Amino acid sequence: MSRKKSPFFWFILALLTTAGLTALGPQENSLGSAVRIVYLHGAWVLTAEAALGLAAATGLLGILFQRESLQRWSTALGYTGLIFWVTYLPLSLWAMQANWNGLFLAEPRFRVAVIFSVTGVLLQIGLILLAKPAFTALFNVLFFVALWIGLSRADYVMHPPPSPIFSSGVLSLQLFFVGIIFLTMTAAYFLTRWWMQKQK
Repeated sequence: MSRKKSPFFWFILALLTTAGLTALGPQENSLGSAVRIVYLHGAWVLTAEAALGLAAATGLLGILFQRESLQRWSTALGYTGLIFWVTYLPLSLWAMQANWNGLFLAEPRFRVAVIFSVTGVLLQIGLILLAKPAFTALFNVLFFVALWIGLSRADYVMHPPPSPIFSSGVLSLQLFFVGIIFLTMTAAYFLTRWWMQKQK
Protein backbone atom coordinates (compact mmCIF):
# COMPACT_ATOMS: atom_id res chain seq x y z
CA MET A 1 0.00 0.00 0.00
CA SER A 2 1.38 3.41 -0.98
CA ARG A 3 1.92 5.96 1.73
CA LYS A 4 -0.84 8.23 0.45
CA LYS A 5 -3.33 5.36 0.48
CA SER A 6 -2.57 4.50 4.09
CA PRO A 7 -5.19 5.63 6.63
CA PHE A 8 -2.30 6.63 8.89
CA PHE A 9 -1.14 9.18 6.29
CA TRP A 10 -4.61 10.77 6.29
CA PHE A 11 -4.70 10.62 10.08
CA ILE A 12 -1.49 12.66 10.29
CA LEU A 13 -2.75 15.05 7.61
CA ALA A 14 -6.00 15.59 9.54
CA LEU A 15 -4.02 16.30 12.72
CA LEU A 16 -1.78 18.82 10.96
CA THR A 17 -4.81 20.51 9.43
CA THR A 18 -6.44 20.66 12.86
CA ALA A 19 -3.33 22.21 14.39
CA GLY A 20 -3.02 24.77 11.61
CA LEU A 21 -6.68 25.78 11.73
CA THR A 22 -6.63 26.00 15.53
CA ALA A 23 -3.66 28.38 15.41
CA LEU A 24 -5.71 30.69 13.16
CA GLY A 25 -8.88 30.46 15.24
CA PRO A 26 -10.89 33.50 16.34
CA GLN A 27 -10.03 35.06 19.68
CA GLU A 28 -12.44 35.63 22.55
CA ASN A 29 -12.91 38.80 24.61
CA SER A 30 -11.95 37.42 28.02
CA LEU A 31 -9.51 34.64 27.09
CA GLY A 32 -7.97 36.24 24.01
CA SER A 33 -5.83 33.92 21.88
CA ALA A 34 -5.72 31.37 24.73
CA VAL A 35 -9.22 30.32 23.74
CA ARG A 36 -7.65 28.44 20.83
CA ILE A 37 -6.36 25.73 23.13
CA VAL A 38 -9.87 25.51 24.58
CA TYR A 39 -11.16 24.76 21.07
CA LEU A 40 -8.65 21.97 20.65
CA HIS A 41 -9.05 20.63 24.18
CA GLY A 42 -12.84 20.50 23.84
CA ALA A 43 -12.83 18.89 20.40
CA TRP A 44 -10.24 16.36 21.53
CA VAL A 45 -12.22 15.11 24.52
CA LEU A 46 -15.48 15.00 22.55
CA THR A 47 -13.74 12.89 19.91
CA ALA A 48 -12.38 10.57 22.59
CA GLU A 49 -15.82 10.15 24.13
CA ALA A 50 -17.43 9.55 20.73
CA ALA A 51 -14.87 6.86 19.82
CA LEU A 52 -15.20 5.16 23.20
CA GLY A 53 -18.99 5.29 22.93
CA LEU A 54 -18.89 3.71 19.47
CA ALA A 55 -16.45 1.10 20.76
CA ALA A 56 -18.97 0.20 23.45
CA ALA A 57 -21.90 0.13 20.99
CA THR A 58 -20.14 -2.04 18.39
CA GLY A 59 -18.73 -4.21 21.15
CA LEU A 60 -22.17 -4.84 22.62
CA LEU A 61 -23.62 -5.66 19.19
CA GLY A 62 -20.66 -7.90 18.44
CA ILE A 63 -21.21 -9.84 21.65
CA LEU A 64 -25.00 -10.10 21.28
CA PHE A 65 -24.86 -11.24 17.65
CA GLN A 66 -21.52 -13.07 17.96
CA ARG A 67 -20.06 -11.08 15.08
CA GLU A 68 -16.27 -11.03 15.20
CA SER A 69 -16.15 -8.22 12.62
CA LEU A 70 -18.06 -5.95 15.02
CA GLN A 71 -15.81 -7.03 17.87
CA ARG A 72 -12.79 -6.03 15.80
CA TRP A 73 -14.36 -2.65 15.05
CA SER A 74 -14.90 -2.29 18.78
CA THR A 75 -11.25 -3.10 19.37
CA ALA A 76 -10.06 -0.52 16.81
CA LEU A 77 -12.44 2.16 18.09
CA GLY A 78 -11.37 1.41 21.66
CA TYR A 79 -7.71 1.91 20.77
CA THR A 80 -8.53 5.20 19.02
CA GLY A 81 -10.72 6.45 21.85
CA LEU A 82 -8.11 5.61 24.46
CA ILE A 83 -5.33 7.35 22.51
CA PHE A 84 -7.42 10.50 22.24
CA TRP A 85 -8.41 10.20 25.90
CA VAL A 86 -4.82 9.82 27.13
CA THR A 87 -3.49 12.63 24.93
CA TYR A 88 -6.36 14.84 26.11
CA LEU A 89 -4.61 15.03 29.51
CA PRO A 90 -1.62 17.18 28.40
CA LEU A 91 -4.03 19.35 26.40
CA SER A 92 -6.06 19.83 29.57
CA LEU A 93 -2.94 20.87 31.49
CA TRP A 94 -2.01 23.25 28.69
CA ALA A 95 -5.50 24.79 28.77
CA MET A 96 -5.28 25.24 32.56
CA GLN A 97 -1.89 26.93 32.34
CA ALA A 98 -2.80 29.13 29.39
CA ASN A 99 -6.13 30.34 30.76
CA TRP A 100 -5.75 30.23 34.55
CA ASN A 101 -1.95 30.54 34.95
CA GLY A 102 -1.70 27.39 37.01
CA LEU A 103 -2.46 23.70 37.26
CA PHE A 104 -5.41 22.47 39.28
CA LEU A 105 -4.62 18.77 39.39
CA ALA A 106 -7.33 18.10 41.98
CA GLU A 107 -10.01 19.28 39.54
CA PRO A 108 -12.67 16.50 39.73
CA ARG A 109 -13.09 15.81 36.03
CA PHE A 110 -9.34 15.89 35.43
CA ARG A 111 -8.86 13.40 38.26
CA VAL A 112 -11.45 11.07 36.70
CA ALA A 113 -9.67 11.42 33.34
CA VAL A 114 -6.33 10.40 34.87
CA ILE A 115 -7.80 7.39 36.65
CA PHE A 116 -9.50 6.08 33.52
CA SER A 117 -6.42 6.77 31.38
CA VAL A 118 -4.17 4.66 33.58
CA THR A 119 -6.79 1.93 34.02
CA GLY A 120 -7.62 1.86 30.32
CA VAL A 121 -4.01 1.61 29.17
CA LEU A 122 -3.13 -1.18 31.60
CA LEU A 123 -6.21 -3.23 30.76
CA GLN A 124 -5.78 -2.75 27.01
CA ILE A 125 -2.19 -4.01 27.27
CA GLY A 126 -3.48 -7.13 28.98
CA LEU A 127 -6.20 -7.57 26.35
CA ILE A 128 -3.69 -7.19 23.52
CA LEU A 129 -1.68 -10.04 25.05
CA LEU A 130 -4.85 -12.10 25.43
CA ALA A 131 -5.79 -11.44 21.77
CA LYS A 132 -9.49 -12.23 22.19
CA PRO A 133 -11.71 -9.68 20.38
CA ALA A 134 -14.79 -10.73 22.38
CA PHE A 135 -13.06 -9.93 25.68
CA THR A 136 -11.87 -6.59 24.33
CA ALA A 137 -15.40 -5.79 23.16
CA LEU A 138 -16.78 -6.60 26.61
CA PHE A 139 -14.13 -4.43 28.25
CA ASN A 140 -15.02 -1.54 25.95
CA VAL A 141 -18.66 -1.76 27.02
CA LEU A 142 -17.81 -1.86 30.73
CA PHE A 143 -15.15 0.85 30.39
CA PHE A 144 -17.49 3.30 28.69
CA VAL A 145 -20.29 2.69 31.19
CA ALA A 146 -17.89 3.20 34.10
CA LEU A 147 -16.45 6.34 32.46
CA TRP A 148 -19.92 7.77 31.87
CA ILE A 149 -20.87 7.15 35.49
CA GLY A 150 -17.59 8.63 36.74
CA LEU A 151 -17.97 11.80 34.67
CA SER A 152 -21.65 12.21 35.54
CA ARG A 153 -20.80 12.16 39.24
CA ALA A 154 -17.78 14.48 38.99
CA ASP A 155 -18.37 18.09 39.97
CA TYR A 156 -17.91 20.88 37.42
CA VAL A 157 -15.19 23.24 38.61
CA MET A 158 -13.16 24.34 35.58
CA HIS A 159 -15.52 22.76 33.03
CA PRO A 160 -18.72 24.83 32.86
CA PRO A 161 -21.53 22.61 31.52
CA PRO A 162 -22.40 21.83 28.84
CA SER A 163 -19.75 23.77 26.91
CA PRO A 164 -18.41 27.31 27.41
CA ILE A 165 -18.18 27.71 23.63
CA PHE A 166 -21.62 26.41 22.69
CA SER A 167 -23.14 28.47 25.51
CA SER A 168 -21.20 31.61 24.55
CA GLY A 169 -23.85 32.86 22.13
CA VAL A 170 -21.13 33.87 19.63
CA LEU A 171 -21.92 32.17 16.32
CA SER A 172 -18.41 32.56 14.85
CA LEU A 173 -16.85 30.77 17.83
CA GLN A 174 -19.46 28.02 17.71
CA LEU A 175 -19.04 27.39 13.98
CA PHE A 176 -15.28 27.36 14.28
CA PHE A 177 -15.49 24.88 17.17
CA VAL A 178 -17.75 22.62 15.10
CA GLY A 179 -15.14 22.71 12.34
CA ILE A 180 -12.38 21.66 14.76
CA ILE A 181 -14.58 18.83 16.06
CA PHE A 182 -15.16 17.65 12.49
CA LEU A 183 -11.41 17.56 11.84
CA THR A 184 -10.53 15.71 15.05
CA MET A 185 -13.28 13.16 14.39
CA THR A 186 -12.00 12.76 10.84
CA ALA A 187 -8.55 12.05 12.29
CA ALA A 188 -10.12 9.50 14.65
CA TYR A 189 -11.88 7.82 11.73
CA PHE A 190 -8.63 7.35 9.81
CA LEU A 191 -6.80 6.13 12.92
CA THR A 192 -9.54 3.57 13.48
CA ARG A 193 -9.27 2.41 9.87
CA TRP A 194 -5.52 2.00 10.41
CA TRP A 195 -6.10 -0.10 13.54
CA MET A 196 -8.51 -2.27 11.53
CA GLN A 197 -5.81 -2.89 8.93
CA LYS A 198 -3.33 -3.84 11.67
CA GLN A 199 -5.71 -6.55 12.88
CA LYS A 200 -5.77 -8.35 9.52
